Amino acid sequence: WVGMSDISEHLKHAVIISEDDMFYVHKGVDWEGVRAALERDWKEKKLAYGGSSITQQVAKNLYLSPARNPLRKIKEVLIAWRLEETLGKRRILEIYLNIAEWGKGIFGSEAAALAYFGKHASELDPEEAAALAAVLPNPRRWNPASESRYVARNSRRILARMKESGFLPEV
Repeated sequence: WVGMSDISEHLKHAVIISEDDMFYVHKGVDWEGVRAALERDWKEKKLAYGGSSITQQVAKNLYLSPARNPLRKIKEVLIAWRLEETLGKRRILEIYLNIAEWGKGIFGSEAAALAYFGKHASELDPEEAAALAAVLPNPRRWNPASESRYVARNSRRILARMKESGFLPEV
């Protein structure tokens, strides 16, 4: 476990842009993200896309099973609202960055930074941060330190969005 001051600002920004770009706007649930995920699930006829905010992911990972069903989703929303009410955004993001899975047996940003880049989470550069954020949707499938097209493409997309959002200076 590391505190927010021991996590690279680049990683914080990359994760928010990648996982929940409305994190600082919504109150625990990004209803537009949920709607888009439901439409995609309906179109593909499977429950594969949750549209969960960072707060909902914290709620699920701390209190619920990984089962994909409507009842669990309702519980997730209720817990997310409560987390937002009691903890606030900074603490929720700190928890998320410390419990997120980044590979088989790799949980938290510090463990991921050490495992993939041999450095502390506070030392991650923008490219490393974007690569870590890029694999969050499926961390057991993708390795952020690999040269895969998936990681490269999504890392570039995240870095571009970080620049657009003012989190990275133009170079």
